[in-house]
Amino acid sequence: MEKNNDTNLTYYKSIEQQGYSRRDFLKFVAFIGAYMGVQSTALGQIAKALENTPRIPVIWEHFQECTCCSESFIRSDHPIVADIILDKISLDYTLTLMAASGHQAEAAKHATMEKYKGEYILCVEGSVPLGDNGNYCCIAGKSAIDILKESAAGAKAIIAWGTCATSGCVQAAKPNPTGAVPIEKIITDKPIINVPGCPPIGEVMAGVIVHLVAFGKIPELDRFRRPKAFYSKRVHDSCYRRPYFDAGLFAENFDDENAKKGYCLYKVGCKGPSTYNACGNMRWNGGVSYPIQSGHGCIGCSANNFWDAADSFYSRDLAIGGDAESNADKIGMAALGAVAAGVGIHAVASNISKRKDLTRRIEKGVENEKQIKED
Repeated sequence: MEKNNDTNLTYYKSIEQQGYSRRDFLKFVAFIGAYMGVQSTALGQIAKALENTPRIPVIWEHFQECTCCSESFIRSDHPIVADIILDKISLDYTLTLMAASGHQAEAAKHATMEKYKGEYILCVEGSVPLGDNGNYCCIAGKSAIDILKESAAGAKAIIAWGTCATSGCVQAAKPNPTGAVPIEKIITDKPIINVPGCPPIGEVMAGVIVHLVAFGKIPELDRFRRPKAFYSKRVHDSCYRRPYFDAGLFAENFDDENAKKGYCLYKVGCKGPSTYNACGNMRWNGGVSYPIQSGHGCIGCSANNFWDAADSFYSRDLAIGGDAESNADKIGMAALGAVAAGVGIHAVASNISKRKDLTRRIEKGVENEKQIKED
């Protein structure tokens, strides 16, 4: 991966050198600001920060994972996201994207760690195995545990990408043979931002880094260290199928008529009522779709321990630490009863309204006739 080694180069100058115009830059600021959920008055601050802030050195480690987080990141809908994040934040080390390898790659990482001690951002993708003294995951003769501790020692902050790094994901699923744990179980003396998802949305990942650059601090986090801007609402709350849930209209299986009509997927396992993520608002593939829209229920991939929390992706067990509605059947019956009552009330009200209108028209007709006779 080619990278400009001038770390004093600002983000805006880097973008200019990439061939983007001022107009492109401002579009990007508005784009990423909207995804970050900041007020329009803060867009100027983001633009100014990107214009004046030198690129932040970043080290990106990979442990037990499938690289889906990196794949999601580089497929962001906005081209500047890839350029500003991958090329222009001074991504000094990443096993997946850098051209160098072996001793050359390790030398580049250590040079960054020494030169920018206390300034660089450490991004981590994947869980870390503690079993067998860490021997289940070794890179260049070192265990993942040792690599993580070494890389984190001089980091300003740590971003844990994906559910593997934030809660262990499938590697930590029972019986967890490698003893996999999330990053926060090992590093306890550094600020950590958890960005869960399998994988997270690319624009969410970009928004977290831009927040660090623009405001000089980590974003506001919830009790699970997740950025509130992206994880404060349930998928259920922004789902376009929510009205069907409220009306008690559910698909009973994936190929029935109700599913074809777009009814709620709760009964076939959708974990949207207990999963906090931005999928329903931001969506995937350039904002075109997301799992529920494509016909599959949410599997709760951004929830802690989601792999073990339910019997299966298709069960209605909502043990994934949420406050979701517990019984769709009761809700459906109550909702249908309310709808029926509403229909009855509407019918009565409609008849009363029609009767009043008819009375007014008759009275007006009588008055008109009287007026004609008098004339």
